[in-house]
Amino acid sequence: MRSDTHAATTGAAATGAATSRLFRRIDQRRDDLVALTQELIRIPTVNPPGDVYTDCAELIGRRLAARGFGVEYVRAEGAAGDSDRYPRTNVIARIEAPRPGPCVHFNGHIDVVPAGQGWTVDPFGGVVKDGRVYGRGACDMKGGIAASIIAVESLLEEGLLTAGALEISGTVDEESGGYGGVGHLAKLGYFSRPRVDHVIIPEPLNVDRVCIGHRGVWWAEIETKGRVAHGSMPFLGNCAVRHMGAVLHRIETELIPRLAAKRTDMPVVPEGARQSTININAIHGGQREDHDGLPSPMVPDRCRMVIDRRYLIEEDPEAVRGEIVAILEDLRRTRPGFDYELSEVLAFLPTMTDADAPVVRAVAAAIETVLGRPAQQVVSPGTYDQKHVVRVGQLKDCIAYGPGILDLAHQPDEWVGIDDMVQAAQVMALATLGLMGGDDGVRF
Repeated sequence: MRSDTHAATTGAAATGAATSRLFRRIDQRRDDLVALTQELIRIPTVNPPGDVYTDCAELIGRRLAARGFGVEYVRAEGAAGDSDRYPRTNVIARIEAPRPGPCVHFNGHIDVVPAGQGWTVDPFGGVVKDGRVYGRGACDMKGGIAASIIAVESLLEEGLLTAGALEISGTVDEESGGYGGVGHLAKLGYFSRPRVDHVIIPEPLNVDRVCIGHRGVWWAEIETKGRVAHGSMPFLGNCAVRHMGAVLHRIETELIPRLAAKRTDMPVVPEGARQSTININAIHGGQREDHDGLPSPMVPDRCRMVIDRRYLIEEDPEAVRGEIVAILEDLRRTRPGFDYELSEVLAFLPTMTDADAPVVRAVAAAIETVLGRPAQQVVSPGTYDQKHVVRVGQLKDCIAYGPGILDLAHQPDEWVGIDDMVQAAQVMALATLGLMGGDDGVRF
């Protein structure tokens, strides 16, 4: 009979050999990883309006079906933006081992923001140069989706799925709140136990970071009201744009300095986001701009502004709203002719997964194994689909981890590093083994 020490040593050696083979396989599939990333980038899934979602979902579905996954396509009918022209098509692929066990789910959003100006390469060309793949969505987050697919495929090819299940989903509309994507699927039970135990979202938070949550968000629309009159006689009207100017002045001189003084213990990155912030997303007053010729001389009776308030886990959501209401109500009392309407566009509470949660520990341990340095735990400045998994699916064991540099997201010449994608795929694969390993499974 072998001693316990000998058995443990033999088991550790077997585990190390399996891990080495897994890493080699992923590294050998570098070209496949790059090609898949390019394929995904070349499908311009721009949101808004939600172009060619179905094409991208089917690309993922066909690939995984050929590898033995069961594939579902779920359209979020009735969701904001869904139509026959722009269907909100999500794909969910699942494969099960012979024995029961936990399910690890990789979720990536397939939508990207508009390309915008300032590119030096084709934003939807998937250009490869200098060890990088360029394109809109390269880091946010089609490179992450490709890395997760390669990670899971490599696990299967090495015969390491012995218990439990693996899932991969490609979902829509994350850039506009995720209601037609993870939000819709979470309501249907796709992100809840007992179906799923652990969720990893390959957002671009850097290859050595585990993202455990995000700040809160409150979007609102403010509309100031006025009265039309001839532009040559503005004294006979009531200018809504000037009223909005007063709102902006109060935000600029009073609210922004107060927000800058609010700091958090959340490990938010970058450093500038460790305070409360507000952004003016859009503003429009007066006549429409989508016409030819000169405008007519009119005093504007409506002006609309959308604000984007990001807040900290230490703040009360009602107080966040109350800060804006206080400014508007004070102007109503003190500014002649001022009136307004305030409507909420969307709201999500701050979210932070326990630092000792299984998925956090598994990914952190895998990062240290692959990269040779400790993982950093961070919180995202903006929300991502963890909010739906946690709030709707009631599944707490969820984090974001993926290749890509956060600061490049939504920028011109967005790119993802090829080495980072390979390393991220190795981390994802190894973390999955750690989460799924049974008594005779592979652990680290």
